Amino acid sequence: MDKLLRCVTPFSIYVYLVLVYSCGLRLNEALNIEVTDIDRKRMVIHIHRGKGAKDLYVPLPHDTLKLLGNYWLTHRNKKLMFPRLQNQNGKPVKEYAQETVKMSAPQTAMKKALKRAKINKKGVSVHTLRHCYATHLLESGVNLRYIQIYLGHSTIVSTLVYLHLTAAGNSDAYGIIDNLMSGF
Repeated sequence: MDKLLRCVTPFSIYVYLVLVYSCGLRLNEALNIEVTDIDRKRMVIHIHRGKGAKDLYVPLPHDTLKLLGNYWLTHRNKKLMFPRLQNQNGKPVKEYAQETVKMSAPQTAMKKALKRAKINKKGVSVHTLRHCYATHLLESGVNLRYIQIYLGHSTIVSTLVYLHLTAAGNSDAYGIIDNLMSGF
């Protein structure tokens, strides 16, 4: 992830992709985040109208909050976190923008970053960052039920797909079983 993200330009898309990865968001969920959706006190982001028209709250890492704040200072839009910074005539609109960045912008930047990072895996897209988020949480020991909640999955079955993506749980299991069953 570090190798890939270091190759992302421009800064606005770098911030966007870090947000997608560090909060496990879908492409549209991240694009539509409004400034008021960021709850600094509780360190969560309120996702409105996620898949299935569901609202959810996802944990917001401190470094991601700091990065979002630095990015916001570059445009100071009162409503949108990722505003389209130019109108159709190419004139800057920054703080007055009413539309988000085009959906194709992060997808295009991701493809370019993959080339720069010399990552030749097929099928890697912005959505892959969401899968990486879930897999990395699982590998770090986060309970599958919490991952389900953070991803906004209505059933645990949707989240179970991440079990086959990680081998860490298998290697940890032996040590845990060995520890639990010792002393006989």
